[in-house]
Amino acid sequence: MPREAEEDEPLLLLVGPTASGKSAFAPELATARGAEIASMDSMLVYRGMDIGTAKPDAALRARVRHHLIDLVESHEAYSVSRYVEDASRCRRELRERGRAALFVGGTALYLKALTHGLFRGPDVDPLLRESLERHWIAEGSQAMHAQLARIDPQSALRLHPNDKKRVLRALEVFNQSGRALSDWQREWRDGAARSAGRTRRIVGLEVDSAELERLIPLRTRALLDAGWVEEVRRIRAGAGFSLTAAQALGYAQVLELADGRRTRESCETEINLRTRQFARRQRTWFRQFPEIRWIRAGEPRALALALEHLRA
Repeated sequence: MPREAEEDEPLLLLVGPTASGKSAFAPELATARGAEIASMDSMLVYRGMDIGTAKPDAALRARVRHHLIDLVESHEAYSVSRYVEDASRCRRELRERGRAALFVGGTALYLKALTHGLFRGPDVDPLLRESLERHWIAEGSQAMHAQLARIDPQSALRLHPNDKKRVLRALEVFNQSGRALSDWQREWRDGAARSAGRTRRIVGLEVDSAELERLIPLRTRALLDAGWVEEVRRIRAGAGFSLTAAQALGYAQVLELADGRRTRESCETEINLRTRQFARRQRTWFRQFPEIRWIRAGEPRALALALEHLRA
């Protein structure tokens, strides 16, 4: 498909915080829209991580075809740039078959990359990065953050002095390009807003806080009852977890449970807390997208309202 056609085709998305019911609602919406589901979840890309990520089961995937799931092994790294490439290829292949892609998930970086494109700053310079790493060790985080404040005060205000990865990246960008990272990001946001705002249709599933508080513990308990502990043991004994895969919500706590370092009750409590925190961060992130058409989960007309928005 020509790139111009892909850019003109509306991007269809279904978002919402974790435990909001996206996985159950998506097949109905996709079927009504004549679409297939493309995952927008950074942890569903890993093969074998099925239970803890609440990956759609075989029956659900038989009802509606799902894409961008089970792309790599759990020990492999997977980046947002690779996801954008895979998502673009998925859209082209579906369009060639006369189908639309409905992107479903809650991974903030994937949503941002799909709707605004990837931020393109200077490539990493290994020698410069090594030099900055040495300075960080020798001078300390406060001194490096103070240096950033002199050359890029906006980034310094946004970044904590102990956020080594991002502070070093901001220093690196300035040393490579002579421009502040905040300038690059402002230019990217302005261009992205002009190019992407006209071609996306986003439906959001909304669940009130009290209901989410009720649903999260039920979800955690169901995943543990389904064999989450056995899953993490199997992965660790086999391929293992990459740094990115290990960040999956709840897996660190379940590994501690598997090793006897936590009780089941402690594990559930900690996962529930982290899930609530994650859901709050997702909701905050979604505020960057005022065009989201929010629909209350379980509303009798939810499907009709969502379909109307996707066809607008």
